[in-house]
Amino acid sequence: MRKARSVIIWAVVSLCMIVLITLPVNLQTQLITSITVVTVMAVIKILKGEGTWRLVALAFGTSIVLRYVYWRTTNTLPPLNQLENFIPGLLLYLAEMYSVAMLALSLFIVATPLPSRPSRAANPGRLPHVDVFVPSYNEDAGLLGNTLAAAKAMDYPAEKLHVWLLDDGGTLQKRNSGKLLEAQAAAARHIELKQLCDDLDVNYLTRDRNEHAKAGNLNNGMKHSTGELIAVFDADHAPARDFLLETVGYFEDDPKLFLVQTPHFFINPDPLERNLRTFDKMPSENEMFYGIIQRGLDKWNAAFFCGSAAVLSRKALESQNGFSGISITEDCETALALHGSGWNSIYVDKPLIAGLQPATFASFIGQRSRWAQGMMQILRFRFPLLKRGLTIPQRLCYMSSTLFWLFPFPRTIFLFAPLFYLFFDLEIFTASGGEFLAYTLAYMLVNLMMQNYLYGSFRWPWISELYEYVQTVHLLPAVVSVMLNPRKPTFKVTAKDESIAVSRLSEISRPFFVIFAVQIIALVITIYRIYAEPYKADVTLVVGGWNAINLIMAGCALGVVSERGERALSRRVRVNRRCEFGANGKWYAASIEDVSVHGARLHIFNKHLDEMLVGAVGEIRFRPYSGADLETLPLIVRNIEPSGDISNVGCQYVPKSALDHRLIADLMFANSGQWTEFQAARRRNPGLIRGTIWFLGLSLYQTSRGLIYFFRSMRPEREAQQQAAKVNAG
Repeated sequence: MRKARSVIIWAVVSLCMIVLITLPVNLQTQLITSITVVTVMAVIKILKGEGTWRLVALAFGTSIVLRYVYWRTTNTLPPLNQLENFIPGLLLYLAEMYSVAMLALSLFIVATPLPSRPSRAANPGRLPHVDVFVPSYNEDAGLLGNTLAAAKAMDYPAEKLHVWLLDDGGTLQKRNSGKLLEAQAAAARHIELKQLCDDLDVNYLTRDRNEHAKAGNLNNGMKHSTGELIAVFDADHAPARDFLLETVGYFEDDPKLFLVQTPHFFINPDPLERNLRTFDKMPSENEMFYGIIQRGLDKWNAAFFCGSAAVLSRKALESQNGFSGISITEDCETALALHGSGWNSIYVDKPLIAGLQPATFASFIGQRSRWAQGMMQILRFRFPLLKRGLTIPQRLCYMSSTLFWLFPFPRTIFLFAPLFYLFFDLEIFTASGGEFLAYTLAYMLVNLMMQNYLYGSFRWPWISELYEYVQTVHLLPAVVSVMLNPRKPTFKVTAKDESIAVSRLSEISRPFFVIFAVQIIALVITIYRIYAEPYKADVTLVVGGWNAINLIMAGCALGVVSERGERALSRRVRVNRRCEFGANGKWYAASIEDVSVHGARLHIFNKHLDEMLVGAVGEIRFRPYSGADLETLPLIVRNIEPSGDISNVGCQYVPKSALDHRLIADLMFANSGQWTEFQAARRRNPGLIRGTIWFLGLSLYQTSRGLIYFFRSMRPEREAQQQAAKVNAG
């Protein structure tokens, strides 16, 4: 009886919604309705409405979106007999419907995400054996040493913790390569990493052939290990001491649990954050996914494996013959297979690892191309909507995760659509200026407000659009290629621990300047057409405004591809730990103020510190989190700067043993609380108006910076041409 009543209520509400959406009203009524809805949503946001009020605001916004979809479908498409207008008009319509569909999936997933799970301490008497896999291909031994040392130092019974370096860079296939230099490099790497693992008391494992990329490497690790649980860390993802204590306990509660995933926290900015200088004040791009979307997926038992910072059940993996390897995104594919087999997952929203992001724009695009192509392979070979064993919510969640990577298509259409009218006078959107104001502008504003409701403190206004734009230029051909040949893409390792010594334009920056130049020309044409064709000024203003938004985005992208040089080899992290500093036989009371994987900055409580110490070999003594005794780490003094009653001393580590790597890992990675504090300090919501003004200012500055980099880059070429002309003349 109750079920029947629920169905009746749902049917009545749906009927009322359909009537409201399709109700014919004049333009003035539509405009008043839109203004009213926007005002109500703004008031609820200002009053910080949460819970039911949040859903009420989203429902109001949804009504405007659906009104727009109905109007767009029934009133704005060009006539079919005008193919030159209809075809691009239809493409624009499909791009907009894709955006609406993704908004609908987002609302389903994150309208009411699960709150962060509380800590789940494991029963000390029932701790399972854990194999820790660190897959590697071409990473530096120093980077691997810090990650392995951090993994070995996790707070867990030593007899139940088994750390494995899975080395795919020193395989027998590579050591026997017909290319002499490659074979010698692989052999040297094999010897060096075996010695590193011996020093750190961890297991070294390689294999005969590099088959099935990372999935094959992990499966090879499973063949040689026996732990009940498997923790996976990328080579540049060092865990905090409490990683296993925060995750392992969940497996006691659910025998069908296959995954506990934690967020990926990065200690260095991605290329956008570094070049725009937003890392310290704005949430990182990945925080929207790990801070909101994964919690939304978790609500529907659809949080998926992200390749690292996770613990998995060996029993579950063995039920599916290990990690899946059909696509180049083995992580999501593995989770999809296990969810389809009735296994469960959990997401713990607490940063428990610290990793590295690509430093150069080219590496960033390479990483995203692999993600996009892998997700397209999953869409093609696994098609989540029809995947047997998944619940309906899980199907929708996986479809959202895969369909998202189609964004280069609508982004490209949104970029070129206004140019069709301005350059070729094509009418691909049949509407007056007033209709655009009442429907389209209202829809765009409501869409932005709904995004602000959903992601507020995790994603500032216009930042998603910027990230998608800068990726679209290069991801579009990558996605098209995998659609044409889904088996073609191969796994490529993302470059780790890069640095940029000199400011320069990215090697893949040229298309962004071409697009910017085209949009400048379109802006000039807009001004001319408003003057020359006043009878069409309303439509021209609308289309010109659309192009202006694209121009602002394109200008900001010029700053993104203008790579800033950095003196520091790695990112510094603020800490506050007491220590003693010793050099030339003297010891001083000190504190460690900030650290990186290469060095530290000390405050030494002696304003008369001898400048002759610069270049001297010294050491610091401090108490690691893992023990009660003081330990000593060797270093070299690089600089001394007096400041009041103290001296600021910059130091570089000189690791000589496995213990030194453990101490560096303890300084840098052991305390997970510092990552939580850093994230919390950046998570604030500037609001739609302030956020838009901030982004506009950012774009103007980055446009000028990008153009300066561009003209500087032309100087060497001009100088070379002048020199060649002189030689020819001589």
